[in-house]
Amino acid sequence: MKSITRIYLVIAILIVSFSAVAQVSVSNIFSSHMVLQRNQQNPIWGTASVGEKVTITIDTQKHKTITDKNGNWKVKLNPLKVGGPYKLTVKGKNKITFDDILVGEVWICTGQSNMQWSVINSNHSDLEIASANYPNIRLFSVPLTGNPEIQTKIADTSWVACTPKNIPEFSAAGYFFGRKLHQTLGVPIGLINASWGASSLETWISREALEASGKHNELLEDWDIAASEFTDEKLVEVTKAYEEWEAAGKPGAKMRPPRDIRIAQNRPANAFNGVINPIVGFGIKGAIWCQGESNLGRGYQYRSLFPLLINSWRTLWNQGDFPFYWIQLASMKEPDKEPTSSSWAELRESQTKTLSLPNTGEVVTMDLGEGRDIHYRNKQPVGNRLARLALTKEYGYKFASESPRYESIKIKGNTIIITFNHIDEGLYAADFETVKGFAIAGFDKKFVWAKAKIIDKNKIEISSEKIINPIAVRYAWSNNPKANLFDRNGLPVTGFRTDKWKLQSQDRKKAYRRYK
Repeated sequence: MKSITRIYLVIAILIVSFSAVAQVSVSNIFSSHMVLQRNQQNPIWGTASVGEKVTITIDTQKHKTITDKNGNWKVKLNPLKVGGPYKLTVKGKNKITFDDILVGEVWICTGQSNMQWSVINSNHSDLEIASANYPNIRLFSVPLTGNPEIQTKIADTSWVACTPKNIPEFSAAGYFFGRKLHQTLGVPIGLINASWGASSLETWISREALEASGKHNELLEDWDIAASEFTDEKLVEVTKAYEEWEAAGKPGAKMRPPRDIRIAQNRPANAFNGVINPIVGFGIKGAIWCQGESNLGRGYQYRSLFPLLINSWRTLWNQGDFPFYWIQLASMKEPDKEPTSSSWAELRESQTKTLSLPNTGEVVTMDLGEGRDIHYRNKQPVGNRLARLALTKEYGYKFASESPRYESIKIKGNTIIITFNHIDEGLYAADFETVKGFAIAGFDKKFVWAKAKIIDKNKIEISSEKIINPIAVRYAWSNNPKANLFDRNGLPVTGFRTDKWKLQSQDRKKAYRRYK
């Protein structure tokens, strides 16, 4: 009798197991209330039993496919125009239905804490939350899971409509950007928040891309050693030390909360593997990015890492050179009494140099930063400036969107004339009549504060009684520059230097390995 019971039990287990394998599933980036990118072929993918027939329908479209030897399936929808709500059905041996799907514009919001920074922690949060009734703006937050191995799935989560209930913890910069697009274009907007506080740039790049570049072997080797030496016992040790520090009232130097560096957001490729790879291919219009603080001290390295990230993502998404716009590092720390070197300025320069890639844009935010807080709360202007880039570069609007940038230098005796491009209404000294933020140097490479005056719509004349034969100029070259030069449309002039002298972050021993 017992043997018969065991046989029935085994049969029942096999039936359940077979049923589980046979279930058609769809990647968790897809759910009811999502937004699909208009006017392009959008992939839909998932898993089922090996060789199972899968049918996908939406609107008047019907697509059929068969799973491969690993049980994976994928189809591409025909381009859809703005509209909805639609119903998406995926049918195999079982059936999945997603409702209330809209078609519009989809953007990824990614980077570290100043992108992750929430609406509830930003200026005027009570007003912003109370007024966040935008049923055609849809939000999706990717679960933050680092992993040293490539992942294809994310934790179960779903798209939600923008309401006062759903907006408080969402990315402020992302929301203010998306809201402005929605108000201007009048189409549904989908925002995917994939940002992780304190993350380094290299964690968002695949290991394959980092290795293929051939430029970051030291970085990878250093991290491989660190990860191999970080044991479970080490994690217990650092956790105990932190808890004791907290219990003692947090005396002395500030301690970071304990983290397992093997799976945390600084190790190369970790965030790519766990956060980005599972959503690669979801139809998007473009990406907005805010990151850099965790790479301070490695500004020169950033000028190769950042383009690598953008190019590798574009390759993986297979949508061509989709728009990629970023928020430059804001200001932070005490203002400099005298001109000096600056790790913040060096990293900002690398961000600006990445504009050499096609279809990119930069938002300058030095005027928005807070000296004592790396997480500045004034995120509304950030969203507006990002929206200017998107609306002019992608949607045909005709107004200024790019901050003025250095174009050329001309030396005339003891004065230097700087010419700018991307000028709209003309240069303007905000707050004060005098132009602030310029430094000048001679052949000794020692910079002093300079007198600067606007002499034309796009020209500045710079001089100093201390420098007889000037050869170089720097503007806003500081952690927290007191620089006040704007275009009259409200866009701040981009910091720059005319010299090509060696930077601190070009020291390989100090700056090419991971930032400890």
